[in-house]
Amino acid sequence: MRVTQRFTLLAAAATLAVTSAAQAAPVFINILTGGTSGVYYPIGVALSQIYGEAIPGVKTSVQATKASVENLNLLQSGRGELAFALGDSVADAKNGVEDAGFKTPLTKLRAIAGAYPNYIQIVASKESGIKTLADLKGKTVSVGAPKSGTELNARAIFKAAGLTYEDMGKVQYLPFAESVELIKNRQLDATLQSSGLGMAAIRDLSSVMPLNYVSIPTDVVAKIGNAAYQSAMIPANTYDGQPEAVPTVAITNILVTRDDVPDEVAYQMAKLIFENLTRLGNSHSAAKDIKLENAAKNLPIPLHPGAERYYKEKGVL
Repeated sequence: MRVTQRFTLLAAAATLAVTSAAQAAPVFINILTGGTSGVYYPIGVALSQIYGEAIPGVKTSVQATKASVENLNLLQSGRGELAFALGDSVADAKNGVEDAGFKTPLTKLRAIAGAYPNYIQIVASKESGIKTLADLKGKTVSVGAPKSGTELNARAIFKAAGLTYEDMGKVQYLPFAESVELIKNRQLDATLQSSGLGMAAIRDLSSVMPLNYVSIPTDVVAKIGNAAYQSAMIPANTYDGQPEAVPTVAITNILVTRDDVPDEVAYQMAKLIFENLTRLGNSHSAAKDIKLENAAKNLPIPLHPGAERYYKEKGVL
């Protein structure tokens, strides 16, 4: 055998070995969610199981976080591959809105899918007497973790209603589960939650004490002046003691990844969502509102090329 042939064969063997090693290397998908009592977490757990079963060589994990703002900053720093986030937070991240928790524009964010809507749900103990937004004046109110997606929603809604935090008796910055426990113990009058319908924390609270469900009228929604906020209704009987539909605000959740996640991985992440909608819906009822026809609509950041390829194959792009 000539030297050149031997060299060519050795080079080919080396290339094959490197390629095989790369293919054998595990793919990590860390899914950034929210608090364990919210909606992001159980859907994230279901996605991790789906990805772990269907993507060869993948290693999945689920991380409980303070949700949207923290998730997007973690993605930018390479500490996650898929994150749940509210659409308004994603837009603020892209634009580097410092007051929203983003010191500089986050340039690495790419969309995998528009998911289900979050509904702003304001609940108060019946004994607090809170029935309207104006009734929150002088009361003790929880608005979510500081600069979380929920807290940014609270600021926007209160401002549109002519209210400030200074109008409240006391503002607490607490996650869902802690807020509910304080209402049970009569240490908190009301809480604003941004979540999918039927969330566990409010279901738990409504099962043990009578509540008032506070409306967010359409004229207040219009005054927010942000297309991410749309008027919506919490259907009657979503929770115990809620016999009538409640006007509110809905904001689309987005599943977000990084620009350096491989195209094939992003393709599979998108594809497997829509091939497993029943399973995701079983993980939490909010996921039943995930629709393929809406997945690529009205996104404030570019689609990841891998996800874009999937939507073109399905004819929704």
